[in-house]
Amino acid sequence: MQLLETNYRHVNIALVNEMAVLCHDLGVDLWDVIRCAETKPFGFQGFRPGPGVGGHAVPRDLAGPRARSLRMVELAQQVNHHMPQYVIQRAAALLNEHGKSARGARVLLLGVTYKPDHADQQGSPAHEIALRLLELGAAISYHDPYVPSWSVLDRPVPRADSLYEAAADADLTILLQHHRTYDLQGLSVKAQLLLDTRGATPTGAAHRL
Repeated sequence: MQLLETNYRHVNIALVNEMAVLCHDLGVDLWDVIRCAETKPFGFQGFRPGPGVGGHAVPRDLAGPRARSLRMVELAQQVNHHMPQYVIQRAAALLNEHGKSARGARVLLLGVTYKPDHADQQGSPAHEIALRLLELGAAISYHDPYVPSWSVLDRPVPRADSLYEAAADADLTILLQHHRTYDLQGLSVKAQLLLDTRGATPTGAAHRL
């Protein structure tokens, strides 16, 4: 049962993640598409795209002496593993559109846990995103009400004490996890540039994944 449930989740998240990339290229609001699809009385279960898939349960193939690969699961893993890099591509493009380079840019990461309103960081895509930003030469900081300290490659990442002040100071703020304590309407007003990877901000208040 766990095998089927886990693979089902990852395959469907991969589908909407791929749709997110396609819809961005086409200029279509995927979250609006999902809301419309959810009006169907049957035949559709809504999944949302995001910066990657975390958690303790990872997609896996059938185990045992007759183990065989599941092609759909393999493809889903490829799509989901690409999402942190896609977030970086979008972030760099947004900075460039506003006349800034990723190198030297001040980037604030909001929510570094893999699940909203919990402290668990197991498999969170925030780690890879932070690492790639550092490789590009960005100066990163983070805010998460559930994570008092955070490190990437044993390097402590500065924690923002005042969320609004940090967002106003950052060249780019990236919402990675939507904790309920975040006032996204207020944040969208304060942030210089906001990339929402969860589709949680009001329509038009931020750049969505």
